[in-house]
Amino acid sequence: MASRLYPQVKQEVEPYCFPQFPTIDRSFCYSDSSQGSHFSVKNSLERYCTLESSSANGSYAVYNSPSTVSLSPNGSPLSQQESQSYPSELHHSPDNTYGSPISGSCITDDVSDLRHKLRELETVMLGPDSDIIDGTTSPEMDSWRLVMDAISRGDLKQVLISCAKAVSDNDLLMAQWLMDELRRMVSVSGEPIQRLGAYMLEGLVARLASSGSSIYKALRCKEPASADLLSYMHILYEVCPYFKFGYMSANGAIAEAMKDEDRVHIIDFQIAQGSQWITLIQAFAARPGGPPHIRITGIDDSTSAYARGGGLNIVGKRLSKLAEHFKVPFEFHAAAMSGCEVQQEHLRVRPGEALAVNFAFMLHHMPDESVSTENHRDRLLRLVKSLSPKVVTLVEQESNTNTAPFFPRFLETLNYYTAMFESIDVTLPRDRKERINVEQHCLARDVVNIIACEGPERVERHELLGIWLLLVPGSDT
Repeated sequence: MASRLYPQVKQEVEPYCFPQFPTIDRSFCYSDSSQGSHFSVKNSLERYCTLESSSANGSYAVYNSPSTVSLSPNGSPLSQQESQSYPSELHHSPDNTYGSPISGSCITDDVSDLRHKLRELETVMLGPDSDIIDGTTSPEMDSWRLVMDAISRGDLKQVLISCAKAVSDNDLLMAQWLMDELRRMVSVSGEPIQRLGAYMLEGLVARLASSGSSIYKALRCKEPASADLLSYMHILYEVCPYFKFGYMSANGAIAEAMKDEDRVHIIDFQIAQGSQWITLIQAFAARPGGPPHIRITGIDDSTSAYARGGGLNIVGKRLSKLAEHFKVPFEFHAAAMSGCEVQQEHLRVRPGEALAVNFAFMLHHMPDESVSTENHRDRLLRLVKSLSPKVVTLVEQESNTNTAPFFPRFLETLNYYTAMFESIDVTLPRDRKERINVEQHCLARDVVNIIACEGPERVERHELLGIWLLLVPGSDT
């Protein structure tokens, strides 16, 4: 499994790390003329989208005009008029139940025909004298044969990797051909790798079209109703053990560090629904000698406000009512802002309170020096360190997707989310609409963002455990 669990109980720091688009309709075009052999690949304007496939109007056009990529044996581009095309057909997969058109390919499933097509490509690209000499072939042709073998075997993971490598190498011909093949292999209702593959393909197409940011923002604007989104997030929390175990580990560390304290101040940098603190309040209520006075400062931005259906006052009222029921002295302070905006005066730290700071799934959203010279992430961590907290808890996904180049980042994402999709597959039947909604609205956007976006537009930036231990205050103890 790509992700690893690191529950650790420390006095100062508690890290826990666990692990639309248009269809590019490919037509292979070949003609013999007096000028030599020509090979062209054409784009169509047909649309393709997976993330919004449950909506009849949920596709996004990326390309504004058709284009033709043509190659001659010497590598020079040829015009569209110089090549003769054979149109490909549109296919609709039985698994494609959400109305997304899936373009076909003139590459057949017949292995002998695959080899014949490969030989044609070799002749066109390398010339008529490209016969194997002394049993050796070029690296390019070896790569083609490996890809053809993966396609014939139905090895979706390997085809995804090959497509990502082609995108990384700016090999437009190979990348778009493989995208066409991948559309025949992925399905939002299939095996875990097929479902994840659909969203990763979406990210690859968006990256190639340089439209990742606009599509990511559009999907954010098309979120379901807040009650539905909250329901999907709750389902994900229940079916993926990583999230629940992370929150429980953080609560256990805080309870242990504060077992002898009379006044406790918890600063939660992404409080969301506040559900994490329900079990901690109950634990403090049962503490021998009576519960401490608890004050929670809840920080959160508008994204969580949408899922809650309102501001942080909703969380405050909910937790206050719970604390009153268990006879725990309680205060709640709301700070409606993003972590990038937080200053010391927003935290209202008081003398005589034992301070706990909780970072749960939020630091990876903060840009560091690789994104901006302002480096909000490290500034916030220095601020927290200056407050001398008694315990700091960190709950994060462990994956090297922050500063890693595109191709290694793609591999990390593939491995990490494969484990997550497989865990969902164990607990939610594939034909349940809730499972599709959970994956689309809680996971797919993140996958697209990691793969398709760069710079400030890439907001999903996970780190490895060792990096967090170096950055979070007190992590060297």
